[in-house]
Amino acid sequence: MSIDRFLLQDLVRWKDSPHRKPLILKGVRQCGKTWLLQHFGQLHFEDTAYFNFEHDKDIANFFEGTYNPSQIVTQLSAVAGKQILPQKTLVIFDEIQACPRALGSLKYFCEDAPEYAIAAAGSLLGVALASKEGFPVGKVHILNLTPCSFKEYLYASAPMLAKYIETIPLEPLQAPFTSRLTNCLREYLTFGGMPAVASTFLETRNLDETEVVLADVLESYQKDFLKHIPVRDIPKLTMIWQSIPVQFARENKRFIFSEVRKGARAKDLEDALQWLLNASMVSQVKQVEKPEMPLRAYENRKLFKLYTSDVGILRRLADVPVDVPLNSPDIFSEFNGRIAENYVLEQLAAMNISPICYWSNPTGQAEVDFLIQWERDIIPIEVKSGLNLNSQSLKTYRKKYSPKLAVRFSMQNLKLDDGLLNIPLYLMGEFPRLMELAQEHLQSC
Repeated sequence: MSIDRFLLQDLVRWKDSPHRKPLILKGVRQCGKTWLLQHFGQLHFEDTAYFNFEHDKDIANFFEGTYNPSQIVTQLSAVAGKQILPQKTLVIFDEIQACPRALGSLKYFCEDAPEYAIAAAGSLLGVALASKEGFPVGKVHILNLTPCSFKEYLYASAPMLAKYIETIPLEPLQAPFTSRLTNCLREYLTFGGMPAVASTFLETRNLDETEVVLADVLESYQKDFLKHIPVRDIPKLTMIWQSIPVQFARENKRFIFSEVRKGARAKDLEDALQWLLNASMVSQVKQVEKPEMPLRAYENRKLFKLYTSDVGILRRLADVPVDVPLNSPDIFSEFNGRIAENYVLEQLAAMNISPICYWSNPTGQAEVDFLIQWERDIIPIEVKSGLNLNSQSLKTYRKKYSPKLAVRFSMQNLKLDDGLLNIPLYLMGEFPRLMELAQEHLQSC
């Protein structure tokens, strides 16, 4: 069972652009990049020519002697056994990070042969791009694919329900809807949004079988450590990766290097952490003390929180049994609510909302989970996983900075009250639309 990806619409816009450049599709391993490009080719091109630089290393030879697009296309056509036609054939370069010269060739396809539709992807493409060696700056169009969002999962699991909530007004939902949406959220939090994992569960409803697929995804991550990282750095990277659940269980939310290894300092582990960030396996949310535009200008690079790319990966990494999120009365009982934070961050990232920071005051006694830029405003976001919705930190922030609108994600029903918009966690996919409705309501008052 395939899950429709919303990024397909961006790919269609890329195809039809009169100023089309070669495409680079980034994203963490196993998030569905290859499937999406091939699916896109089947739907919107007459033909697709697929080349994988890891599986067929000999293809790299075509790029050694020349950057001439016509010569490269002729050779690729011969290997593919079919003619690659301008505008009609989608050419997919998969695992392109394994061939730096193929990555460099995209510049020449952009300048000399824009009529060819070239789309590149790779499981560790972010690591290759971070080196900037031979990267065709300004000559490619970059898109980022995340694991399936909850909204994408909901469309696959309960399409009529997903369509219905796209039309709801800014008022509480009725119980039959909230119970069904909560059940779907439980499933998503248990297994996450990796397409192969989510598809397996939706097809089989078999917990053990789905858990095996999820374990395979996690194992493929750990194999990347051995395959692509210098031997001397493997222990550091493995320790950071395995420390994430431990850090989640702490009261102090920010990432502390000494918790990874006793006595470790930032300079000892920063390179390993950067590799995880470049591979999109983790996300870093930096602290700001002054919530002003642009947020990036006020980031404190020394203070940050770290999250995994997928809640299913987090649960599996922490060895939390499947029945905890599926059956526990409090679906966010683990890690002091940090699973809820991880989930919210994932959904915001899937909406291409950036930058995402968090706020704390100089004493550290007040902390707001996330800050985002929304049009010309800074929006504070609080994530509450339990039944107690009182938040002194958010009250402190609102009293000090008087934002026009604040957002709280929780399991309570949809409500706008005194400039505080409470959005149920299962309605996160409607966040942009609900924000517009809330702003319109505030402007009319």
